[in-house]
Amino acid sequence: MREIALFVEDRAHREVIGALVQRLAAEREIEVRLHWRSATGGHGRVAQEFHSFLTDLERAAGGDPETRRPDLIVVATDANCHGFAERAKEILPVRSPAETVLAVPDPHIERWLLLDGAAVKTVLGRGCDAPDQKCIRHRYKQMLSQVVLAAGLQPHFDGVEFAADIVREMDLNRAAGSDRSLGRFLDALGDRFKTWHRLAPPLLPASPDP
Repeated sequence: MREIALFVEDRAHREVIGALVQRLAAEREIEVRLHWRSATGGHGRVAQEFHSFLTDLERAAGGDPETRRPDLIVVATDANCHGFAERAKEILPVRSPAETVLAVPDPHIERWLLLDGAAVKTVLGRGCDAPDQKCIRHRYKQMLSQVVLAAGLQPHFDGVEFAADIVREMDLNRAAGSDRSLGRFLDALGDRFKTWHRLAPPLLPASPDP
């Protein structure tokens, strides 16, 4: 069982990132346990919680067993027009005591759910056009809500309550090809899972009945 600590901005990040991690892990036959360290407060709170956690890990490495080192840390925060490089500089320290993968949706996480109209149609009964890419606050949250409403459903949480089902149906290769930020996250996460898969011990054949 691989332990993954996740730092996210809000419920939308938790639903989408969690679904993507679970899907890729299942495809690589990797058992994972997700530990959610932050789910509210925006970018600033995510960075603060992440850095505090790294400080605890450093103390643990010095003999303090209070904090257990995870196999992987995932930090998710919207680009909000700042770009991946700037977000990475703000979040990642010079040296980290644990391996970290960044998810930086550009510009916002809800856009990832709109990339595959066929997947949206399978889940909601009505698809959507490929989203544009404009840095306007709440634009893709509103677009997702409108798609849900157009399907005759009520978006109780701006539509992100359907995230796990949409991610399950998505053609991830095609979606990643149309969104660089999603492709970067899936590549980084996939590389880690490939390594774990290679390191996993082979399954022993079942013992014959006596």
